[in-house]
Amino acid sequence: MQSDNRYNFKELSNNLGKFNVRGKTVLIPEMNRIGAHLFAANFRSFGVNAEVLETYKGCDLGKQYTSGKECYPCLVTLGDMLHFAEKENSNGGFKPENYVYFLPESEGPCRFGMYNKFQRIVFNSLPELNRLKIASLTAKDGYSLDGILEKDKVLDFRKSGYFSFVIADILDRLTWRVRPYEKKDGMTNAFIKYSMHDMADAFERYAGRAGFDRILDKLEGIVREAKDIIDPDIPPKPLIGIVGEIFLRMHTDSNQDLIQMLERHGAEVVNASLAEWINYVTYNKLRESREGLRFSFKKFNLKGLHGNLKNIAGFGATLLYQEYIQKKAYRRVSPFIDLAQDHKISHLRDILEKDDSFSFQVITETSISIAAILEYARMGYNGIVNVYPFTCMPGMTTSAIVKPIMNRQGIPYLDTPYDGTTQPGREAAVRTFVYQAEQHLRQKGRGLGPAKNELRPLNIHGSKKQGTGMMPLPVQR
Repeated sequence: MQSDNRYNFKELSNNLGKFNVRGKTVLIPEMNRIGAHLFAANFRSFGVNAEVLETYKGCDLGKQYTSGKECYPCLVTLGDMLHFAEKENSNGGFKPENYVYFLPESEGPCRFGMYNKFQRIVFNSLPELNRLKIASLTAKDGYSLDGILEKDKVLDFRKSGYFSFVIADILDRLTWRVRPYEKKDGMTNAFIKYSMHDMADAFERYAGRAGFDRILDKLEGIVREAKDIIDPDIPPKPLIGIVGEIFLRMHTDSNQDLIQMLERHGAEVVNASLAEWINYVTYNKLRESREGLRFSFKKFNLKGLHGNLKNIAGFGATLLYQEYIQKKAYRRVSPFIDLAQDHKISHLRDILEKDDSFSFQVITETSISIAAILEYARMGYNGIVNVYPFTCMPGMTTSAIVKPIMNRQGIPYLDTPYDGTTQPGREAAVRTFVYQAEQHLRQKGRGLGPAKNELRPLNIHGSKKQGTGMMPLPVQR
């Protein structure tokens, strides 16, 4: 592809925003692998063709149009789209008018809010891509889907779309729960790969008809099968909590398969979820509306009072629904295997306000990362990893605040910034970190409640007790 180096900034508004995707093929970048495939299946269930872009094959193309100062996920997603267009051109021609590239954005100091603008400028300079529309949802309105589909379909699509993220989170947590204790290397990855496609078929078939119970039936069957992969004779491993920038901590190619590297050196890992970020955005819009209501009341602004009351009702109902469907899904699988429960945003807020190490009113991933780290520490995790792009301000802020706290508490802590290069000392640092986590396990045990060095048995046969966020362990042999 050759750029003509002409930038038409008018196209930033013409071909970037919310567009009706009916009759188009939606191209979804792969951030979380399972989440992307289930979300694409959700589109197809509503009659919209969607596919997940092949990822990490176009990094060289991405580097041609970036300077290295951009956030690393921007380079990866740009390269994925350029690689797709180049491949389509080699197969007979890429027709941009037939596609919509799906790339949301966020607020705050995170550079994620500028990805789509920057990529729009790049696409405008390429004759093959200057007519490609970028459908962008924004955190400014709580990722509202108005305009993406017909008005009578929007609410149902939002519900099932969020549900797809919750199910993806559970399948991910199932993977991390089972894989460190699998009977044979590779069993878990093969099983989850098959299960992902099986679950995508279920979403394509039932999501558009609000058949969530049928999807949960499929999920329960997957969990029942997965527990048979576990070897209960494998001794307990140190439990590691991961926080950080949402793309990098979930995109296995970009983080050089960090979770499996940790597992390879003897750890069990829990990563922060995808649904957590959606809940956080919804919570922030609810908080902003409440603050707006107080301000409007002081100013006797009747129009502002009406608008903020409407927003409070809307965002409040959305958050209640999201928490309800998330809890329902986790409750469905908890009798069969113990999975880490997701964080409730109001609980993270309370943790951060009590600790007073950072303000939860600062709209950034730093808020939930610091709060989650403090919660991991309280729950008895044996180590914390902070994942972020090189030069990421929210990631570095998290590190600056949390590292001394973890040192005082004697909890192993590791920063893992990424920029696409392979750091020769990374694996040695991970190996050392896991060794420290093993020492912490021997000295303190793990999990909420057990006395020192007391290990809880792994629940693979079913229990009527609901999860509390604790991670019970395999029996020590």
